[in-house]
Amino acid sequence: MKKYCFFLPRCGIKRAKLLYLRKIAKTMYQYKEVSPHLYVLSLDNHVEIVEALTAFCKEVNILAGEIRGIGAISEATFRFLDPATKQYVDKTFTEQMEITNLTGNVSGRPDDPTLPYLHIHITASRRDYTCVGGHLLSARINGACELVVEDFEDAWLGRRKDEETGLNLYKF
Repeated sequence: MKKYCFFLPRCGIKRAKLLYLRKIAKTMYQYKEVSPHLYVLSLDNHVEIVEALTAFCKEVNILAGEIRGIGAISEATFRFLDPATKQYVDKTFTEQMEITNLTGNVSGRPDDPTLPYLHIHITASRRDYTCVGGHLLSARINGACELVVEDFEDAWLGRRKDEETGLNLYKF
């Protein structure tokens, strides 16, 4: 497993901690920092996307950033918010689909701002060329998944519960 660790001087992670984080990540992903604070990731086949991205953001210490990508999945659970009831409706799809767009952001979690909170939306095309999409809860890769993650450097973005909408909105 190849990893590029140009971020070490910036965030001061000691080598022992880096090796521990690599062990946790096992073979979920490989990445390269292609320019300062801009990473290209390749997730390993059959891993869960949100789990792998969360592990990566913890490893590199990203608490404010942007995610975008493409790939292929065999199962996924999407979420839709019904604004009238403020209730989420989840739906799981178990079929081979192409990720035509995956986009999202990273901020600090509402319950623990030192940990990453991923807010990801996805559109996936089916065999008949129709598309499904929504808020991504989970998705299992079947083929490949290639992502770009931009770290907004030393910025911090948090989350707060908005009572009117029921959403976790940015806290500046």
